[in-house]
Amino acid sequence: MATDISARSTDPADYAATTEPSPGSRGSDYAALSREVKRSGLLKRRPGYYSVKIGGNLLLLAAGWTAFALIGPSWWQMVTAAFLAVMFTQTGFIGHDAGHHQISGSKRVNNLLGRVHADLLIGLSYGWWISKHNRHHSHPNHVDRDPDIADGAIAFTQDHARVRSGAYAWLTRHQAWLFFPMLLLEGLALHVAGVRALLERAGARTSRRTKVAEAGMLTAHLGGYLGAVFWVLPPLQAVCFVAVHQGLFGLYMGCSFAPNHKGMPMFAKDDKIDFLRRQVLTSRNIRGRRLTDFMLGGLNYQIEHHLFPSMPRPSLRHAQELVRTFCARHDIAYHETGLFHSYAQVLQHLHAVGGPLRLRPELEY
Repeated sequence: MATDISARSTDPADYAATTEPSPGSRGSDYAALSREVKRSGLLKRRPGYYSVKIGGNLLLLAAGWTAFALIGPSWWQMVTAAFLAVMFTQTGFIGHDAGHHQISGSKRVNNLLGRVHADLLIGLSYGWWISKHNRHHSHPNHVDRDPDIADGAIAFTQDHARVRSGAYAWLTRHQAWLFFPMLLLEGLALHVAGVRALLERAGARTSRRTKVAEAGMLTAHLGGYLGAVFWVLPPLQAVCFVAVHQGLFGLYMGCSFAPNHKGMPMFAKDDKIDFLRRQVLTSRNIRGRRLTDFMLGGLNYQIEHHLFPSMPRPSLRHAQELVRTFCARHDIAYHETGLFHSYAQVLQHLHAVGGPLRLRPELEY
């Protein structure tokens, strides 16, 4: 079983979401798979890949902001906003890899890269995300333990749905239809959640130095972002630019993460299951080639990523056949589907969760 790494550190930014357990008993299934993966060399760092990836991403991000400055006041800036939404998400993927310590063997280097890409470049709290994402990796689709399926705007379990009333009941009844439109607000929600967590974090939980550094980077991003947009564009165009940019950023982020676990098996709070099956059975891979790998930031290899979070992104595709063969040999269901079919499965799950409320429409009032 994986240990909950939230108990290992007093600073969420001081650890990465690398929740694969130590092999422990040499007879366990995960230990056997882990030995195969290590022998293959797939856990070795890929500094060349990440040097090119980070450098190219920074150049494209800079090109987007340069185009923004050169175009000036124009409704064509909505195209720039869409391009920057893509680049913000790609930058977020690099922050994700840094958070899992995939990029460097140095924890300090990974955390620095993570904070720069998350806090400074796209305005998302790295410390808040690390804490939340670690808990998700430890207990994916585990009710009351995985924060990604916690009760919120979207209900992911029928137990959450049954107790809703009023506007929340109406939302839950129609959540399958509203899911993708709601993702347009995901970027804003991530910004707000990160800032709120930073303001609320107690000193005993986060070092003052880390808190000040993260607050400084987030403030620099927000000030630079809004200052540039409202300096270059007239007010109406500036507001529209922010709406298009942040809306598409949230949509792209949500569409990249939604296929990974939503609609896959869920475990009750007290269910006991070993690490290997917990990660494989709750995860869904997305078929595709290099373009899919790029557009989804490697998250399309969700099973391999959850089994070996610190495995560098370019190695995941090479680990897939090894993991798939191992799962077949041990009669463990390995789920892989196309991207659009994965979205259909997510929507079917959300529709099913809202079923009890569709039988009780009076709860809306």
